[in-house]
Amino acid sequence: MKKRKIVIALGGNALGKNVEEQQEAVEHTAKVIVDLEQQGYDLIITHGNGPQVGMIQSAMNEYAAAHSEAEVPLSTSVAMSQGYIGFDLQNAIKDELYLRGIDHKVSTIISQVEVDPEDPAFYHPTKPIGRFMTREEAIKKEAKGIPCVEDSGRGYRQVVASPKPKRIRELQTIRTLVNAGHIVVTCGGGGIPVVQKDGKLVGVNAVIDKDSASSLLAQKLDAEYLVILTAVEKVAIHFGKPDQQWLSELTVEEAKKYMAEGEFPAGSMLPKIEAAVQFAESKKGRKTLITQLEKAAEGIEGRTGTVIHV
Repeated sequence: MKKRKIVIALGGNALGKNVEEQQEAVEHTAKVIVDLEQQGYDLIITHGNGPQVGMIQSAMNEYAAAHSEAEVPLSTSVAMSQGYIGFDLQNAIKDELYLRGIDHKVSTIISQVEVDPEDPAFYHPTKPIGRFMTREEAIKKEAKGIPCVEDSGRGYRQVVASPKPKRIRELQTIRTLVNAGHIVVTCGGGGIPVVQKDGKLVGVNAVIDKDSASSLLAQKLDAEYLVILTAVEKVAIHFGKPDQQWLSELTVEEAKKYMAEGEFPAGSMLPKIEAAVQFAESKKGRKTLITQLEKAAEGIEGRTGTVIHV
Protein backbone atom coordinates (compact mmCIF):
# COMPACT_ATOMS: atom_id res chain seq x y z
CA MET A 1 0.00 0.00 0.00
CA LYS A 2 1.36 3.42 -0.97
CA LYS A 3 2.04 5.66 2.03
CA ARG A 4 0.73 9.21 2.22
CA LYS A 5 3.49 11.79 1.92
CA ILE A 6 3.40 14.70 4.36
CA VAL A 7 5.80 17.65 4.38
CA ILE A 8 6.06 19.13 7.87
CA ALA A 9 7.44 22.67 8.15
CA LEU A 10 8.67 23.23 11.70
CA GLY A 11 8.38 26.69 13.21
CA GLY A 12 10.85 28.35 15.57
CA ASN A 13 9.08 27.04 18.69
CA ALA A 14 10.10 23.53 17.62
CA LEU A 15 13.81 24.44 17.64
CA GLY A 16 14.53 26.96 20.41
CA LYS A 17 16.66 30.09 20.15
CA ASN A 18 20.14 28.86 21.15
CA VAL A 19 22.19 25.67 21.44
CA GLU A 20 20.78 24.59 24.82
CA GLU A 21 17.17 25.44 23.95
CA GLN A 22 17.47 23.67 20.61
CA GLN A 23 18.72 20.41 22.10
CA GLU A 24 15.84 20.43 24.57
CA ALA A 25 13.23 21.48 22.00
CA VAL A 26 14.12 18.86 19.39
CA GLU A 27 13.54 16.05 21.89
CA HIS A 28 9.91 17.14 22.20
CA THR A 29 9.64 17.73 18.45
CA ALA A 30 11.01 14.24 17.75
CA LYS A 31 8.22 12.65 19.80
CA VAL A 32 5.58 14.36 17.64
CA ILE A 33 7.36 13.33 14.43
CA VAL A 34 7.70 9.70 15.50
CA ASP A 35 4.03 9.65 16.56
CA LEU A 36 3.19 10.58 12.95
CA GLU A 37 5.64 8.03 11.57
CA GLN A 38 3.86 5.33 13.55
CA GLN A 39 0.60 6.33 11.88
CA GLY A 40 2.11 5.21 8.57
CA TYR A 41 3.07 8.46 6.84
CA ASP A 42 6.14 9.16 4.71
CA LEU A 43 7.58 12.24 6.41
CA ILE A 44 9.71 15.03 5.01
CA ILE A 45 10.75 17.60 7.62
CA THR A 46 11.70 21.19 6.85
CA HIS A 47 12.53 23.89 9.38
CA GLY A 48 13.25 27.56 9.89
CA ASN A 49 16.61 28.98 10.94
CA GLY A 50 15.93 32.63 11.80
CA PRO A 51 17.70 32.85 15.17
CA GLN A 52 20.36 30.30 14.25
CA VAL A 53 21.52 31.81 10.96
CA GLY A 54 21.63 35.23 12.58
CA MET A 55 23.83 33.96 15.41
CA ILE A 56 26.14 32.18 12.99
CA GLN A 57 26.42 35.20 10.71
CA SER A 58 27.18 37.53 13.64
CA ALA A 59 29.83 35.18 15.01
CA MET A 60 31.50 34.78 11.62
CA ASN A 61 31.45 38.54 11.00
CA GLU A 62 33.03 39.21 14.40
CA TYR A 63 35.74 36.66 13.66
CA ALA A 64 36.38 38.20 10.24
CA ALA A 65 36.65 41.69 11.74
CA ALA A 66 39.02 40.53 14.47
CA HIS A 67 41.32 38.84 11.95
CA SER A 68 41.01 41.34 9.08
CA GLU A 69 39.40 38.73 6.84
CA ALA A 70 36.55 38.96 4.35
CA GLU A 71 33.07 38.45 5.81
CA VAL A 72 31.43 35.05 5.30
CA PRO A 73 28.51 35.14 2.78
CA LEU A 74 25.04 34.70 4.26
CA SER A 75 24.50 31.67 2.02
CA THR A 76 27.42 29.96 3.79
CA SER A 77 25.84 30.71 7.17
CA VAL A 78 22.56 29.20 5.91
CA ALA A 79 24.49 26.04 4.98
CA MET A 80 26.06 25.94 8.44
CA SER A 81 22.64 26.33 10.07
CA GLN A 82 21.26 23.45 8.00
CA GLY A 83 24.01 21.15 9.22
CA TYR A 84 23.82 22.23 12.85
CA ILE A 85 20.03 22.04 13.12
CA GLY A 86 19.86 18.87 11.04
CA PHE A 87 22.42 17.20 13.31
CA ASP A 88 20.33 17.81 16.44
CA LEU A 89 16.99 17.07 14.79
CA GLN A 90 18.12 13.91 13.03
CA ASN A 91 19.69 12.47 16.17
CA ALA A 92 16.68 13.34 18.33
CA ILE A 93 14.37 11.54 15.88
CA LYS A 94 16.73 8.53 15.74
CA ASP A 95 16.87 8.37 19.55
CA GLU A 96 13.07 8.47 19.82
CA LEU A 97 12.73 5.73 17.19
CA TYR A 98 15.25 3.60 19.09
CA LEU A 99 13.39 4.08 22.39
CA ARG A 100 10.24 2.76 20.71
CA GLY A 101 12.04 -0.17 19.11
CA ILE A 102 11.54 1.12 15.58
CA ASP A 103 14.18 0.47 12.90
CA HIS A 104 13.71 3.44 10.60
CA LYS A 105 16.31 5.51 8.78
CA VAL A 106 16.64 9.28 9.18
CA SER A 107 18.68 11.41 6.77
CA THR A 108 19.52 15.11 6.57
CA ILE A 109 20.15 16.61 3.13
CA ILE A 110 22.01 19.90 2.81
CA SER A 111 19.92 21.52 0.10
CA GLN A 112 20.40 24.36 -2.36
CA VAL A 113 17.40 26.25 -3.69
CA GLU A 114 17.75 28.23 -6.89
CA VAL A 115 16.29 31.73 -7.06
CA ASP A 116 15.96 34.35 -9.79
CA PRO A 117 18.89 36.81 -9.64
CA GLU A 118 16.47 39.53 -10.79
CA ASP A 119 13.88 38.79 -8.10
CA PRO A 120 12.52 42.17 -6.85
CA ALA A 121 13.13 41.00 -3.27
CA PHE A 122 16.84 41.73 -3.67
CA TYR A 123 15.98 45.43 -3.88
CA HIS A 124 13.59 45.40 -0.90
CA PRO A 125 14.93 43.31 2.05
CA THR A 126 12.10 42.16 4.33
CA LYS A 127 13.09 38.86 5.99
CA PRO A 128 13.99 39.20 9.70
CA ILE A 129 16.95 37.14 10.90
CA GLY A 130 19.04 36.92 14.04
CA ARG A 131 18.37 38.00 17.61
CA PHE A 132 16.00 40.74 18.75
CA MET A 133 17.63 44.11 19.36
CA THR A 134 16.75 47.32 21.12
CA ARG A 135 15.92 50.41 19.06
CA GLU A 136 19.32 51.85 19.92
CA GLU A 137 21.11 48.74 18.65
CA ALA A 138 19.05 48.81 15.45
CA ILE A 139 19.96 52.46 14.82
CA LYS A 140 23.68 51.59 15.11
CA LYS A 141 23.23 48.71 12.65
CA GLU A 142 21.41 50.91 10.14
CA ALA A 143 24.19 53.48 10.40
CA LYS A 144 26.45 50.74 9.01
CA GLY A 145 24.05 50.13 6.10
CA ILE A 146 22.36 47.07 7.64
CA PRO A 147 18.53 47.43 7.35
CA CYS A 148 16.45 46.60 10.45
CA VAL A 149 12.72 46.50 11.20
CA GLU A 150 10.50 46.33 14.25
CA ASP A 151 9.22 42.73 14.46
CA SER A 152 5.70 42.17 15.83
CA GLY A 153 6.25 44.21 19.00
CA ARG A 154 9.11 41.97 20.15
CA GLY A 155 12.01 44.26 19.27
CA TYR A 156 14.11 45.04 16.20
CA ARG A 157 15.81 42.56 13.87
CA GLN A 158 18.08 42.72 10.86
CA VAL A 159 16.32 42.10 7.52
CA VAL A 160 17.66 40.53 4.33
CA ALA A 161 16.23 39.76 0.89
CA SER A 162 13.74 36.89 0.65
CA PRO A 163 13.48 35.81 -3.02
CA LYS A 164 10.97 33.20 -4.20
CA PRO A 165 12.25 29.62 -4.52
CA LYS A 166 12.36 28.35 -8.12
CA ARG A 167 14.09 24.98 -8.06
CA ILE A 168 15.30 22.56 -5.36
CA ARG A 169 18.60 21.30 -6.68
CA GLU A 170 18.77 18.15 -4.52
CA LEU A 171 15.17 17.13 -5.27
CA GLN A 172 16.03 13.79 -6.86
CA THR A 173 18.19 12.79 -3.88
CA ILE A 174 15.39 13.76 -1.49
CA ARG A 175 12.83 11.80 -3.53
CA THR A 176 15.08 8.72 -3.65
CA LEU A 177 15.51 8.67 0.14
CA VAL A 178 11.80 9.21 0.80
CA ASN A 179 10.95 6.36 -1.58
CA ALA A 180 13.50 4.21 0.25
CA GLY A 181 11.59 4.77 3.49
CA HIS A 182 13.75 7.42 5.16
CA ILE A 183 12.45 10.27 7.26
CA VAL A 184 14.18 13.15 5.48
CA VAL A 185 15.20 16.50 7.01
CA THR A 186 15.84 19.01 4.24
CA CYS A 187 15.37 22.55 2.90
CA GLY A 188 16.41 23.92 6.28
CA GLY A 189 15.91 27.66 6.52
CA GLY A 190 14.26 27.57 3.11
CA GLY A 191 17.39 26.10 1.51
CA ILE A 192 20.74 27.65 0.65
CA PRO A 193 19.89 30.45 -1.81
CA VAL A 194 21.82 30.07 -5.07
CA VAL A 195 21.74 31.43 -8.62
CA GLN A 196 23.14 30.11 -11.89
CA LYS A 197 26.27 31.96 -13.00
CA ASP A 198 28.51 30.82 -15.87
CA GLY A 199 27.16 27.28 -15.52
CA LYS A 200 27.84 27.15 -11.78
CA LEU A 201 25.69 27.54 -8.66
CA VAL A 202 26.70 30.59 -6.63
CA GLY A 203 25.37 31.52 -3.20
CA VAL A 204 23.59 34.87 -2.76
CA ASN A 205 23.00 37.17 0.21
CA ALA A 206 19.43 36.16 1.04
CA VAL A 207 17.19 33.90 3.11
CA ILE A 208 14.36 32.02 1.43
CA ASP A 209 11.09 31.77 3.33
CA LYS A 210 10.95 28.20 4.64
CA ASP A 211 7.19 27.90 4.20
CA SER A 212 7.44 28.92 0.54
CA ALA A 213 10.27 26.42 -0.02
CA SER A 214 8.28 23.76 1.86
CA SER A 215 5.29 24.38 -0.41
CA LEU A 216 7.47 23.95 -3.51
CA LEU A 217 9.02 20.78 -2.06
CA ALA A 218 5.60 19.32 -1.20
CA GLN A 219 4.38 20.00 -4.74
CA LYS A 220 7.43 18.38 -6.37
CA LEU A 221 7.23 15.30 -4.12
CA ASP A 222 3.48 14.99 -4.84
CA ALA A 223 2.66 15.15 -1.12
CA GLU A 224 -0.93 14.92 0.04
CA TYR A 225 -0.51 17.31 2.95
CA LEU A 226 1.66 20.30 3.76
CA VAL A 227 1.68 20.88 7.53
CA ILE A 228 2.91 24.31 8.64
CA LEU A 229 3.54 24.35 12.38
CA THR A 230 3.42 27.64 14.23
CA ALA A 231 2.73 29.19 17.65
CA VAL A 232 -1.08 29.15 17.39
CA GLU A 233 -3.56 26.29 17.12
CA LYS A 234 -5.61 27.96 14.38
CA VAL A 235 -5.49 30.89 11.98
CA ALA A 236 -7.58 33.90 12.98
CA ILE A 237 -9.08 36.90 11.25
CA HIS A 238 -9.41 40.23 13.10
CA PHE A 239 -6.55 38.93 15.26
CA GLY A 240 -6.25 40.68 18.63
CA LYS A 241 -9.52 42.57 18.18
CA PRO A 242 -12.85 42.15 20.01
CA ASP A 243 -14.33 40.37 16.99
CA GLN A 244 -11.39 37.98 16.57
CA GLN A 245 -12.50 34.76 14.87
CA TRP A 246 -10.60 31.45 14.80
CA LEU A 247 -10.96 29.51 11.54
CA SER A 248 -11.16 25.72 11.22
CA GLU A 249 -11.00 25.82 7.43
CA LEU A 250 -10.36 28.23 4.61
CA THR A 251 -10.96 27.84 0.92
CA VAL A 252 -8.25 29.17 -1.37
CA GLU A 253 -10.70 31.83 -2.54
CA GLU A 254 -11.43 32.94 1.04
CA ALA A 255 -7.74 32.99 1.93
CA LYS A 256 -6.94 35.21 -1.06
CA LYS A 257 -9.76 37.56 -0.08
CA TYR A 258 -8.49 37.89 3.49
CA MET A 259 -4.93 38.42 2.25
CA ALA A 260 -6.11 41.23 -0.01
CA GLU A 261 -7.89 42.80 2.97
CA GLY A 262 -4.67 42.78 5.01
CA GLU A 263 -5.90 40.28 7.62
CA PHE A 264 -2.54 38.53 7.99
CA PRO A 265 0.63 40.34 9.20
CA ALA A 266 3.46 40.35 6.64
CA GLY A 267 6.10 39.31 9.18
CA SER A 268 4.25 36.32 10.64
CA MET A 269 1.06 34.72 9.27
CA LEU A 270 1.00 36.11 5.70
CA PRO A 271 3.87 33.99 4.28
CA LYS A 272 2.31 30.89 5.84
CA ILE A 273 -1.06 31.60 4.20
CA GLU A 274 0.65 32.35 0.86
CA ALA A 275 2.54 29.04 1.00
CA ALA A 276 -0.61 27.20 2.09
CA VAL A 277 -2.57 28.58 -0.87
CA GLN A 278 0.23 27.79 -3.35
CA PHE A 279 0.21 24.15 -2.31
CA ALA A 280 -3.56 23.70 -1.95
CA GLU A 281 -4.33 25.08 -5.41
CA SER A 282 -1.47 23.24 -7.16
CA LYS A 283 -3.38 19.97 -7.62
CA LYS A 284 -6.79 18.53 -6.79
CA GLY A 285 -6.95 16.90 -3.37
CA ARG A 286 -3.98 18.71 -1.83
CA LYS A 287 -4.49 20.39 1.54
CA THR A 288 -2.46 22.54 3.88
CA LEU A 289 -2.82 22.40 7.66
CA ILE A 290 -1.68 25.26 9.90
CA THR A 291 -1.52 24.46 13.61
CA GLN A 292 0.72 23.99 16.66
CA LEU A 293 3.36 21.27 16.89
CA GLU A 294 1.48 19.47 19.66
CA LYS A 295 -1.72 19.44 17.60
CA ALA A 296 -0.24 18.10 14.34
CA ALA A 297 -1.66 14.57 14.60
CA GLU A 298 -5.11 15.85 15.62
CA GLY A 299 -5.02 18.38 12.80
CA ILE A 300 -4.22 15.78 10.15
CA GLU A 301 -7.20 13.79 11.45
CA GLY A 302 -9.37 16.90 11.00
CA ARG A 303 -9.98 17.58 14.70
CA THR A 304 -8.21 20.93 15.03
CA GLY A 305 -6.05 23.47 13.23
CA THR A 306 -6.92 25.41 10.09
CA VAL A 307 -7.16 23.47 6.83
CA ILE A 308 -6.72 25.36 3.55
CA HIS A 309 -8.20 23.66 0.48
CA VAL A 310 -9.68 24.45 -2.92
